[in-house]
Amino acid sequence: MTLRRRKSRKAQAADVLGTYLKFKAAGKAAKGARKAAKGTAAYQVAKRTPLVKKVPLFAAGAAAAAFVAVKALNSGADEQPASA
Repeated sequence: MTLRRRKSRKAQAADVLGTYLKFKAAGKAAKGARKAAKGTAAYQVAKRTPLVKKVPLFAAGAAAAAFVAVKALNSGADEQPASA
């Protein structure tokens, strides 16, 4: 049986605040990516085309936003170099 050390209230509050800030940063990064994508020529052309042709553009935008969010959330994790 492993004994667990409980976190103090201060440590719990700090963890919650850190998580909140990571999510806010991820949301802002996604919003910035979305605004940047809307300014591209491809988006401007797709705006004037039928819905069927827009589907790949929306899928690419969603994938980019998800990638940015995951990167922002994992930025605080301890990364260890791969051993050869």
